Amino acid sequence: MAVTVTAVVKLGGEVVASPELATIANDLRSLVADGWRVAVVHGGGPQASELSKRLGLEVRQVAGRRITDLPTLDVMKMVVAGKLNVDLCAALRAAGLSPVGLHGASGRMIQATKRPPRVVTGGGTEPIDFGLVGDVTGYNLELLELLWGGGYTPVLACLGADDAGGVFNINADIVGNQLAGHLRADHMLLVTGAPGVLRDVNDPTSRLALLTVADARRAIADGTVTGGMIPKLEEAIAVLGEGAKAIHIVGKLAPGDLARAAREPGAVGTTLVA
Repeated sequence: MAVTVTAVVKLGGEVVASPELATIANDLRSLVADGWRVAVVHGGGPQASELSKRLGLEVRQVAGRRITDLPTLDVMKMVVAGKLNVDLCAALRAAGLSPVGLHGASGRMIQATKRPPRVVTGGGTEPIDFGLVGDVTGYNLELLELLWGGGYTPVLACLGADDAGGVFNINADIVGNQLAGHLRADHMLLVTGAPGVLRDVNDPTSRLALLTVADARRAIADGTVTGGMIPKLEEAIAVLGEGAKAIHIVGKLAPGDLARAAREPGAVGTTLVA
């Protein structure tokens, strides 16, 4: 009997809007054709910021985290659950897949509660109220199973919802990572703007192909890893602790690279394992 492989693929807004998307879509079709259960999670931060500015809305962030008031939440609905989800589903359809667009309010897919004010790294000593930002409390895994069983590919926009009708903006990395943990996924593929974890951010040949959690913590502590890659590694470590088996940090993908990263850990990007 064939072994079922489950993979969560997280795409940032910059990836959804890039020419790279067609390449990614074809690789996902290859994985699905091999019987893999694939769920795609996407964000849309750059596009949301652009539309906010066009509408005359202030983009407020603390330590890189978006403060979401009601007008900003409306922007997120229009951009993330609207245009980008539709465009991503269309690209996957063009590659031969059968995508289904979802968000927190559709079938209780991403269940969430409003995040209470909290102190965040880089945000000072006082608790920050991020407004209509949510914390994930669960997922409708039964719905995912139904979709996979019917040959569909779920595509999740990073909006959560509660049973009272509240809708919340949630960071797409968090949605993807926690989904991978809940599913105990075999693979979490994090598609970024970098070709993996690099010893030298200016030298693509300095890629670290395979890292254990201990290796990753050492690389952060000794300064080998810096900047925005630090939170990505920290989040990946947390996901492994929640049950996912391997995290792949990849980017700048050529045709076949995404599928190869999953099938041959370390061949493309950086693979993090416990």
